[in-house]
Amino acid sequence: MATKAAIKRLTKEAQLMDKDPPPLVYARPKEDNILEWHYILRGPPDTPYAGGEYHGQLLFPPEFPFKPPGIKMQTPSGRFAPNTKICTSMSDYHPHTWQPGWNTSTILIGLLSFMCSDEMTTGSVTASDADRRKLAAQSHAFNLTQKKFCQIFPEHAGPEIKDLPNMGDKKKPGEGSAADGAAASSKTEKVGSDTLVSSSASDSASMQGLKNRATASSSTTASKDNSTSSTGSARKPEEAAARPRNNGRRDLFGVRSSLVVLVVLAYLFISRVMNASANGII
Repeated sequence: MATKAAIKRLTKEAQLMDKDPPPLVYARPKEDNILEWHYILRGPPDTPYAGGEYHGQLLFPPEFPFKPPGIKMQTPSGRFAPNTKICTSMSDYHPHTWQPGWNTSTILIGLLSFMCSDEMTTGSVTASDADRRKLAAQSHAFNLTQKKFCQIFPEHAGPEIKDLPNMGDKKKPGEGSAADGAAASSKTEKVGSDTLVSSSASDSASMQGLKNRATASSSTTASKDNSTSSTGSARKPEEAAARPRNNGRRDLFGVRSSLVVLVVLAYLFISRVMNASANGII
């Protein structure tokens, strides 16, 4: 049975999910059990899961938010085994890394980004990209055969796949054109240690930028090397010309030192002669 803290927190999260759902993610609790949530993930563009509809469960403990939930995916994806708990840093496999500040949206965005990675873990499976695309195309038809999916998401139980409330292309007031919105939606979002994969256009632009910076850096380095080389060549005659002057200075310093020594010796000799004369020795 859920604690008062869990009921209060999950009720607020359900309201927040309806009001401002994250991109490509939606979830709601069962009407008769607030600890059992069901979610839908949509495959991000430019991934083998594009166009897919993935249904699963978040199984919250009564002590939530002080303990993490269990995570399952029911829809075959080629990434996770159906109806099997998935090990992530935000699941009940790792209670020591759980942060009470993480919420349902955080968990599902992290799961989606982990799904798009190649990291293997408990509950994951291997499949080719072709197989994953095939499963993505069949995902909605599979979900229609699942009683819980149709009961909890009746608006998504039609013959055609339906968009989630936030498909990542929402525009806020004052934003630019649809193209600007699409570019903004391709930005990378980070949650804890998980990263939502950005679009290939952004990746290629980033790679081109890195290449340009690398080329510019190489050109700068080469010009610096040439400048250093030419400067070194120009300095060699100067250094060669400076050497005789340095030798002359050392010779002059030696002459001056010798004169100082002679003056001191002469002063001592004269002093002794004068002392001897005063004493009547001479």
